[in-house]
This record gives sequence, structure tokens and C-alpha cells, in this order.
Amino acid sequence: MGVKNKRTLTKTRRKLRDLDQIKADILSPKHLTQYKDTKAVEDLPALGRNYCVECAKWFESETNLVAHRRGKVHKRRVKQLKEEPYTQKVSDAAVGLWTDNGRGKPDTESHADIDMAT
Repeated sequence: MGVKNKRTLTKTRRKLRDLDQIKADILSPKHLTQYKDTKAVEDLPALGRNYCVECAKWFESETNLVAHRRGKVHKRRVKQLKEEPYTQKVSDAAVGLWTDNGRGKPDTESHADIDMAT
């Protein structure tokens, strides 16, 4: 048997590293070397010398790498990396959840008693 939907196969083949992984590469050289060590040098283009950290791509020559850095795709990726990633707290707030920490919303029962008494 094989994969019936060829589009799924090509989409997963072109899968690159996620933005949080790339941001970790930029912030920590140790993280980047660990990733590069997982790849066999013989299998990489130009023996792994020409690598764009922001896009997580290998290039055949230095001229291709320089041309890529001047391109629109690279500039878009750099712009995405400058944005702060979403945190769990931000996503909970968007849904309507919040952390109480004892200082939450005011007590609604006491306000109801005051309204009824007057």
C-alpha cells in the first residue's frame, strides 16, 4: 500500500523547523550544534558549510546563500522571528480564561445584596 494522497506526502517532505526551534538555535549556539550534529555531513549540500540559521536551510554554494539572504522569503522569516511568541497565559486570556491568584473578579453576591436592600 502507499500513501493515497500525494499532496500530504509532499507537504511533509517540505517540513522545516518551527519558529520556536529556530529561535532556540539563535539564542543558544549549543542548541544549533546539536541540530547540526544530527545530520551526516556527507549528505548535506556543500558538506554543510552554507547554512541559513533563520530559515534552517542548507545551500550548495556561498553565492546561493547570499542571494537567499537578499530575498523576500528570508526577510519574511526574519520578521517572523522578531515577533514575540505566544505564551500559555496569552492564549488562555484570548479564550476567556484567567488565573485568579486571589485577586480575581469582584464578589458578585455582595453587589446583589446591596441592590436588593435599596
